[in-house]
Amino acid sequence: MSTPGEDRAAVVTGSASGIGRAVVERLVSDGWQVLGVDLEAAEDLKGAETLGADLTTREGNRAAVDTALEAFGRIDLVVPNAGFQHVSPVADFPEDRWDALLQILLTSPFLLAKYAWPSLVEAPRGGRFIPIASAHALAASPYKAGYVSAKHGVLGLVKTLALEGAAQNVTAAAVCPAYVRTPLVEKQIADQAKAHGISEDRVIEEVILTPHAVKRLIEPSEVADVVAFLTTPAGSTFTGVPVTMDMGWTAR
Repeated sequence: MSTPGEDRAAVVTGSASGIGRAVVERLVSDGWQVLGVDLEAAEDLKGAETLGADLTTREGNRAAVDTALEAFGRIDLVVPNAGFQHVSPVADFPEDRWDALLQILLTSPFLLAKYAWPSLVEAPRGGRFIPIASAHALAASPYKAGYVSAKHGVLGLVKTLALEGAAQNVTAAAVCPAYVRTPLVEKQIADQAKAHGISEDRVIEEVILTPHAVKRLIEPSEVADVVAFLTTPAGSTFTGVPVTMDMGWTAR
């Protein structure tokens, strides 16, 4: 019996750690050929090709697509995941951080979709575009103007790509998790514990997870499981939509 990803190829960005690494590992285990892209290539991603590229540039995004096509001869799936966070009141928000956030969180997914589109259209079992968005694509938090704006933009991009891809057997869906146990979040926990003079456990429950109805962090592997489902035939029914896994955040 063939594996779910047999003879299919994917590009996953932000693959060195956290959600991106978990997605790469899950796809590889399912038989996919995978190119993991990060600012510095993660050489320890077993079973995957890796590439170091600056995804805030057009050249970096082009290199990601070209490298995958050279290695695999095709691209069936793109998972834009690379990103970072900056927390600041809008009056003090550094303009260069705004620019960088939009470049990596919104412009990079657009460029990856643009450059990979011909291959996605040709994918025998249908092309998939599955960016890792956030609950912040659906709801806002103070002091995160750049991140929230970019993630809302990603959802708009997904809706547009779904309409354009409908007649070409390409689907687009944005995975929208709440707080995930990633290095990005763990750093926030440590910083908040120090700032508030409380334990990291208290920070998780009283600060980080305040918007969650279910008071726990999501594991990266759980996000990877959702991505894997969206690559299945049943997953093709999800297009132009957020796939929300937010622990009850947006139910409020």
